[in-house]
Amino acid sequence: MFVQQLEPVADSLGLSALVASLPLVTVLVLLGAVRMKAHRAGLIGLAVAVLVGWLAFGMPVCQTLSAGAQGVLFGLFPIMWIVVNALWVYRMTVRTQHFDILRRSFGRVSDDPRIQALVIAFCFGALLEALAGFGAPVAICSVMLVALGFDPVKAAVVSLVANTAPVAFGAMGTPVVTLAQVTGLPLDDVATVVGRQTPLLALVVPLILVFLVDGRRGLRETWGPALVCGVAFAVAQFAASNYVSAQLADIAAALVGAGALIAVPGARRPADEPVRAAVLTGARSEDLDQEDPRREVLRAYAPYALIVAVFSVAQIPPVKELLAEATRVFDWPFLDVAGPDGEPVGANVFTLPLLGTGGTLVLLAGLVTAVVLGVRAGTAAREWAATVHELRYAILTVTSVLALAYVMNLSGQAATIGRSVAAAGAGLAFLSPVLGWFGVAVSGSDTSANALFGALQVSAAGESGLSPDLLAAANSSGGVLGKMISPQNLTIACAAVGLAGREGDLLRKVLPWSLGLLLVMCLIVMAQSTAVLGWMLP
Repeated sequence: MFVQQLEPVADSLGLSALVASLPLVTVLVLLGAVRMKAHRAGLIGLAVAVLVGWLAFGMPVCQTLSAGAQGVLFGLFPIMWIVVNALWVYRMTVRTQHFDILRRSFGRVSDDPRIQALVIAFCFGALLEALAGFGAPVAICSVMLVALGFDPVKAAVVSLVANTAPVAFGAMGTPVVTLAQVTGLPLDDVATVVGRQTPLLALVVPLILVFLVDGRRGLRETWGPALVCGVAFAVAQFAASNYVSAQLADIAAALVGAGALIAVPGARRPADEPVRAAVLTGARSEDLDQEDPRREVLRAYAPYALIVAVFSVAQIPPVKELLAEATRVFDWPFLDVAGPDGEPVGANVFTLPLLGTGGTLVLLAGLVTAVVLGVRAGTAAREWAATVHELRYAILTVTSVLALAYVMNLSGQAATIGRSVAAAGAGLAFLSPVLGWFGVAVSGSDTSANALFGALQVSAAGESGLSPDLLAAANSSGGVLGKMISPQNLTIACAAVGLAGREGDLLRKVLPWSLGLLLVMCLIVMAQSTAVLGWMLP
């Protein structure tokens, strides 16, 4: 058995934390400064994590490699499993030209590109996050914006920044469900507090989006619709997460936000030509004015309605129990790790949900979609294979970074970083969102970050006298702001809009927004830990 050590470097927590952060720093520097492609940066970061785990933290090579292998499997299933199947559904809509119909339907809502960015990147993106998550919203929304005439870089940046507020409740509430499982806190308690943090982001993200699209002019001319959309989204997300269901929070927020935006008279007003000329600098599709039969419009929306229906049915208790019977649980080979307290870690046992996972449900919805759209079985299979080929570098990036995260977690590197942050004492409430942010920046998943640091946040809260619910929720709420800078999301965004190899360019554009919003979230959590905003907590 390998027992994790929190201070293996010179018996110093600070020095150990600095050494433990080397894999994270390596990946971010290679992406941002060296401009290396994400899959190569991920592989090099993984190599650094393995060396640090072996040489500095004393984890046997066999167990270090086994930990990395478990991360690879987790990256493939369920993460890339849901991404591949979600994008497969998208490819079928492209194949049958129903994606063009959907795009034209969105385009007819408003010809103002600033409003289009809100409808597509913020509202529709939130719906996709609710249903699929794990990169699918960024990929699909980026493609839609490019088709409407957005510059590819701007389309990717807008989609990345928009993919923040809904992340904590994405993939049918998977991140908060995972957070509740690893911390032992009631799901309703965790979801309630997260639902009183992330809606505050929703108030400002739409304003940031119109600024990204058209600068100060965009903010000056469309702040009203943006604010209405943000308020409606925030209220719906708060109400659903606190009083209905965490799994339905983003679906409600996306639909209510879109409805409120469309209801604003100014949102449907034609945009001035100078605005369109300045913003739509890319190649605009020439068929946007084409009228489509109502039947075909309904078929274009059908894939997403089917995903909603399948996920809704899967939440029915008898169906959920039936799907859970296909879950396989087994001891992970060549892995025997104990935490600093000597207790075996959960990763020694691996759980493989074959049917109940989001990717399998999206696959089922995709099979029905193929029938509804009239896609032949052979064509659907070829499109699935083409999707895998298209995402090959993204798959390599995801698996390498997840392997890095697992090595860091199981060798004790992650716990050392977390304990270093927890030693901040009175400043813990301010720094707690940073842990989630780091976790998502590395793994690309709020779910993974919650699994990585959730229990530590609760432990640190107990030591400092702060609310366990508050710090656990802060891990997830801070994590959503790391999504836009994660190598996986950057790679998926680049692949979607034809910017392969330019992940570093996107990173430099979104990093200031990620850090700025993280600071806001840190201030919110700190204030919620005191009488200033303590009244917000249940």
